Amino acid sequence: MKYELYIQNGDKVYAPILEGNIQWDTSRKGTPGKLTFTVVKDDVINFQEGNPVIFKVNGVNIFYGFIFVKGRDKDQLINVTAYDQIRYLKNKDTYVYGNKKANELVKMIAADFNLQTGTLADTGYIIPRRIEENQTLMDMIYTALDLTVINTSKLFVLYDDFGKLTLKDVEVMKVPIIVGDETAEDFFYQTDIDTDTYNKIKLVREDKENGKREVYITQDSSTINQWGVLQYYEVVNEDLNPAQIKAQSDYLLKMKNRKNRSLEIKNCIGDIRVRGGSSVMVALKDVGDVSINQYLLVEKCSHIFSNSEHWMTLELRGNMR
Repeated sequence: MKYELYIQNGDKVYAPILEGNIQWDTSRKGTPGKLTFTVVKDDVINFQEGNPVIFKVNGVNIFYGFIFVKGRDKDQLINVTAYDQIRYLKNKDTYVYGNKKANELVKMIAADFNLQTGTLADTGYIIPRRIEENQTLMDMIYTALDLTVINTSKLFVLYDDFGKLTLKDVEVMKVPIIVGDETAEDFFYQTDIDTDTYNKIKLVREDKENGKREVYITQDSSTINQWGVLQYYEVVNEDLNPAQIKAQSDYLLKMKNRKNRSLEIKNCIGDIRVRGGSSVMVALKDVGDVSINQYLLVEKCSHIFSNSEHWMTLELRGNMR
C-alpha cells in the first residue's frame, strides 16, 4: 500500500518525512473532513497555517484540505491538523432567499465564499422562503436539507470530494462490502431514547398579521405511556400552510418516535471508499436485542493508515432489526 502526502507552500511542494499514523476522519453531518499526521522537522520542510495538503492512497485522491493547526514537541515533531472545505461553512452570515432547492443554496453560498463545487445532485424540493439570520453557513444548508427530507423523504449528504463540495443522494453512496465478526476487532451496540427520540411533536406558526399563534400537535399515546412525554418543539416558517405543517408534524413523529440504535465497529479492515454518509452491509449475530444483516448508514468514519496497514472504525445508524 502506497501513501503520498504533500504540503504546498507558495510555489514549493514538500513530501515531508512522516512519523506514526495518518488519520482521516469524516462525518455524515456537521463536521468537516479532517486529516491528522505528524511531520519530522528537518532543514528542508517549511509550511504554514493555510497551506494546502494532498493525501493519496495507491494513487487514488483521498483528501484535499488546508492546515489549520500545528503543534511541536521537544523532539521536533510537528503535529498537523488539516480540514477540507466544509470547515469554511462554519462562517456565520445572514441570508434571505426563496424558491430555491437545497442544491441551489449550496451553489449560491459556495460562490459567495469562493468555495469549489463538484457534483450537486438535484434535491427536488423547492423551499418557498427562508430568513437565516446570524447562522453558520453549515446550519443554513442542513436546514434546507432537513426540509427536503421532510417533504420528499430523500436524504442527501454534503461532503468535500478532494477539494470540491459535493451533494449526493444517500442511496447512491452504498459501498459493496460486508463488515462483520470476521473483519472487525470489536463492536459496541447501544439503544436509547435519550438523544433524538420524541413521541409528541408540537409545531407553532406565528401569524404576525393577525397576532395569533397556531399550534399543531401530533403524538403517540402508546409510547407516551411507555416512555413519558418526550416533546419536540419548533416554530415553523410562517409561509407554510396548515397542510404543509401537518405533513411536517406527521413525518417528524414517524421518524423520531422510535428507540435509537447505534453501533460502533472498531478496527475493521479499511476501505477508502467508505466515508461519513456512505452505507455498508453489516452482518453481526446476536447483537443485544437484534441480529443485523443489512445496510447501515455510516455516521462517522475514522481511517488509520500505518505503514502497510489500513484500519477503520465506523459509527453506524439505521433501523436495525
